[in-house]
Amino acid sequence: MLFKIELLEQQAQPVLAVKTKTRMEDLPRIIGESYGKIMGYMSELGEQPADAPYTAYYNLDMENLDVEMGFPVSKAFPDKDGVKAAEIPGGKFACSIFKGPYSSMEGAYNQMFKWIEENGYQSTGVYYEYYYNAPSEVPESELLTRIVMPLK
Repeated sequence: MLFKIELLEQQAQPVLAVKTKTRMEDLPRIIGESYGKIMGYMSELGEQPADAPYTAYYNLDMENLDVEMGFPVSKAFPDKDGVKAAEIPGGKFACSIFKGPYSSMEGAYNQMFKWIEENGYQSTGVYYEYYYNAPSEVPESELLTRIVMPLK
């Protein structure tokens, strides 16, 4: 299956995030808990997300994933109870939309890695997934995930 891959340039984006390490099998629970914690804080602030929730993968070690779950926001806010103010750095990004089950995304990643190499770019080694819906809302075949890879 071929995916449309785009080259985008964007400004730095403030986020509220929770960063942790976990095993792949614990990731769905960790993501849910982290999003709940962040949304609770955003509710206290009277703030709405500026974009879809994301998970950033700082490595692809399935036994010791270094991950950050967060929401883009309109501006920086103070840290509170494990929720940190951070930012997604600006710059060039390879970007693609994947439709289907999370467990089938490996092919999209491999095509993006190939595209990056063929176009003379290098990945920074951080991978963002923005989730536009959830398994609790739609069948797995209808899940929409935007995969974003910062480039150097």
